[in-house]
Amino acid sequence: MSALTVPLSLQPGIKRYILFVYHLSADTADIIRNGGGPMNIDIDTRFICLLGRPLAQSFSSTLQNSAYSRAGLNMVYFYSEVDNEHLGDVVNGLRYMPFAGFAVTKPCKVEVMKYLDGYDPLCEKMGASNTVVRTADRRLIGYNTDGAGFYRSFTEESGLDAAETTFFCFGAGGAARAMCCALAYHGAKKIYITSESGVSAEKLADEINRGFSPCAEAVAPGGYRDVIARCGVVMNATGVGMGESVGRSPMDRCFIVPGTLYYDACYNPGKTRFLADAEEAGCRTLNGVGMLLYQAIAQIELWTGKKVPAEEMRRDLMRIISER
Repeated sequence: MSALTVPLSLQPGIKRYILFVYHLSADTADIIRNGGGPMNIDIDTRFICLLGRPLAQSFSSTLQNSAYSRAGLNMVYFYSEVDNEHLGDVVNGLRYMPFAGFAVTKPCKVEVMKYLDGYDPLCEKMGASNTVVRTADRRLIGYNTDGAGFYRSFTEESGLDAAETTFFCFGAGGAARAMCCALAYHGAKKIYITSESGVSAEKLADEINRGFSPCAEAVAPGGYRDVIARCGVVMNATGVGMGESVGRSPMDRCFIVPGTLYYDACYNPGKTRFLADAEEAGCRTLNGVGMLLYQAIAQIELWTGKKVPAEEMRRDLMRIISER
């Protein structure tokens, strides 16, 4: 790859934008060379980019590009790792390029809200976005398909009624917001939230209580032994267990309660340490594969305005998982 020289007179934000465009072209070429799908890039191709960090564990590019190809859509989905420090520059760059929109993952789901022009009402109440649609007039509109994807997959796979269930959630970031807000929206009996990452569990609980229903309560880090014992479902929405933290869990195994269902929003690996510990204790476990599937279906429908065959995407996802 040849070097790119940017005039020193350009402002730092503009320089970052030009560098992003340059590397974007190289990344797209790599996708095509590496067999990302039968993609022919032309003037009408519309792009989707996943923003966040880390992204090495993501299945989304393979899953989405397979769906585009099957539906005959002239679209390409790829990755661009970015953190919150440079998120604004990247988002502004996407506004001026041929994108249908973009997807957002950790740690950017909350931060991205400040760079958008509008929001779906539920997304605004959640305070986090994982899906952004670029309109014809270059406006960026935020949605949150994580919440709907989580709730649909959780209820189908667990058979539990949120209104009769007490939940405990590790994490208070973007994924936790979507999951807990969806549960509150559907009448969850009680939701306890704790976080050790510096993200305020108290803030999230307060926003849920004011915006949805008075069912949330923050729990101090490490002070949850007795609380977990009262819960029917314990959820990991921290991201601990994937990427560089593979093999770790947000909870010591001594806190596992037999008879409780343990849910991890992570899908790669399919069995995190959090879930493995729970399974060894004889508990039911669920991972984030179903959430990935249903939120991806909702994303494509938002970006294209077309219905997506869920069973075909499910088969694609199962194939992708089996090949990993």
